[in-house]
Amino acid sequence: MSTILHIDSSARPGRAGEHPHGSHSRRLSHAFVTRWLAAHPGDAVVYRDLGVTPPTPVQHEWIPAAFTPVAQRTPAQDATLKESDALVRELQQADLVVIGMPMYNFGMPSTLKAWVDGIVRIALTFDFDPALANPYVPLLADKPRRAVILTSRGGNGFDAGGALAAMNHADTALRDVLGFIGITDVHVVAIEHEEEGGEALTRSTAQALGQVEALVDEWAEAPCEAA
Repeated sequence: MSTILHIDSSARPGRAGEHPHGSHSRRLSHAFVTRWLAAHPGDAVVYRDLGVTPPTPVQHEWIPAAFTPVAQRTPAQDATLKESDALVRELQQADLVVIGMPMYNFGMPSTLKAWVDGIVRIALTFDFDPALANPYVPLLADKPRRAVILTSRGGNGFDAGGALAAMNHADTALRDVLGFIGITDVHVVAIEHEEEGGEALTRSTAQALGQVEALVDEWAEAPCEAA
C-alpha cells in the first residue's frame, strides 16, 4: 500500500466544471487522485488544503528553533515548530505527492510558498556537509517518491519553449524545491487560457485531463526509482 499526499493551494474552494468560479488546479488534482484510487483502492490519502487552511508563514521565532538541535530546544521552540514538523512528517511518509497549484502573478500562491518554507528543513529534508563538492544532501532520496504538479494559468505559452516560459516562476521553483530535498521524478500538467476562456480553455482542459489519465496509467504500471 502506498501513501498519497494530496495538496491543494488555490484560493478558490470549488472545482471547475462542478462549482461556479471553481478552481482548475483543484479539478486536475481531484481527477488525478480519483483515477489513482480507482486503480489502487487500498492506498491511503493524506489531504492538505492550503487554500482553506494556510500554513503559518516563517516568523522570527521559527528560524532559531529550526536551527537548534532537537535535544537543545526549549518547549517554546518545540511548540513553534509543531506545524512544520507535521508538514514534514506528511511528506516523509508519502510515496506520491500530488500538488494542485494555480499560477498567481507568475509564481506559486503564498500559501504554497509557506508550505515550502515549512518543509525545507535542515536535518529533516536536507542536510549540509561542507566537505562535499555539493554540500547540500537531499534526505528524501531515501526511498522512491514521485510528484505531480497540476497547475492552471490564466494565459498561455508558459510551458518550456513557450513565448512566456521565462516568466514561469511557479513550476520551475516548485520543481527545484522538490529536487533539492530529493524528489526528482516530477511531472507537470497544466490548464491554460483561463482568461481567454471559450474553446481555447475547453481544449486545454480536455488535453490536461487526458494527460492526467495517461500519467496515472503509466505510473500505475511502472514503479518509480529512488533518486
